[in-house]
Amino acid sequence: QVHLEESGGGLVQAGGSLRLSCAASGSTSSINVFGWYRQPPGKQRELVATSDTGGNTNYADSVKGRFTVSRDNAANAVNLQMNSLRPEDTAVYYCHLNNWIPFEWRTYWGQGTQVTVSS
Repeated sequence: QVHLEESGGGLVQAGGSLRLSCAASGSTSSINVFGWYRQPPGKQRELVATSDTGGNTNYADSVKGRFTVSRDNAANAVNLQMNSLRPEDTAVYYCHLNNWIPFEWRTYWGQGTQVTVSS
């Protein structure tokens, strides 16, 4: 079992910054994709940023240049540094982990943390 716990959400003014963190309580596999999705009010859940064990990162076009995803391997965690925040970034942000366990991907989700950006 893997449990994901997000922290760092809150209310911030447009142009400000927040840092989200997600710690995995269980062991992650040697091949995984660890990152963030978000769900704005009234919209579908969408990918924000991911980092895999091959050193690759993936960002939604809307956050490129503003958000940075990084790993803290010692803490078994993934972080999301969010700069230059905009009101349209308002959403519930979910930590997401895909573990490769031969021969399948196992998916885990955090409970979500609210990010609200005021105009």
